[in-house]
Amino acid sequence: MWHLYLMAAFYAYAGISHFRKPRFFLSITPKWVPAPEKVNILVGIIEILLGIGLIIPVTRTIAAYGVIALLIAVFPANLFHHQKARKKGKLVIPTMIRLPLQLLLIWWATIYI
Repeated sequence: MWHLYLMAAFYAYAGISHFRKPRFFLSITPKWVPAPEKVNILVGIIEILLGIGLIIPVTRTIAAYGVIALLIAVFPANLFHHQKARKKGKLVIPTMIRLPLQLLLIWWATIYI
């Protein structure tokens, strides 16, 4: 059960980070995303709610589906971040590792469905 709480804390922390370091998240938001500031806030709120939802038994399954949907939805931003890192020659390996890591995170969420 500890891994469930770890996952919940991971998403809650990620959500809070959208409010603590919005510039970082805005910098990795693809240019085609409309109203990036509002999207950043929305994603932060969603991540916090998903983290909370994972620890409540009655909402756990829907939260796990939400995590999967979120990971799919933010994949373009992570790909954009990697492409940007390659152009700058900085953080190339970490941003590259992050891409397949999302598959692992999706698998992790399926445990709670």
